Amino acid sequence: MKVLGTAVLSMEIMVMGFAVLLASKNESSVLLILGGVIALLLIFAAGMLRRRSGWILGSLLQIALITYGFVVTPLFFLGVLFGGLWVAAIVVGRKGEAARAALLKAGETKGHLTD
Repeated sequence: MKVLGTAVLSMEIMVMGFAVLLASKNESSVLLILGGVIALLLIFAAGMLRRRSGWILGSLLQIALITYGFVVTPLFFLGVLFGGLWVAAIVVGRKGEAARAALLKAGETKGHLTD
């Protein structure tokens, strides 16, 4: 789950960087700073994905990315796309972790029977 989440957040960092560059032509410095803060928080969240708080921060940043679409319009579409990828990372990651736990449990049980 952590690998998928980190991949999504990493791609969002790059998209947010490009969005700030696009916004630099027409927008105020406050909105540019806001975009930079969102990008920095994305980096921070990617590093925190070992904890539940990292996933919560990442989820909140999905909303922030979509909201930044008011500054750079294409981010509405990209924010929804990345939000879907974020949800998929959570769902698929949980299924993968459950399958891994089942395999480890089956391996432990099998190993105890042969001993």
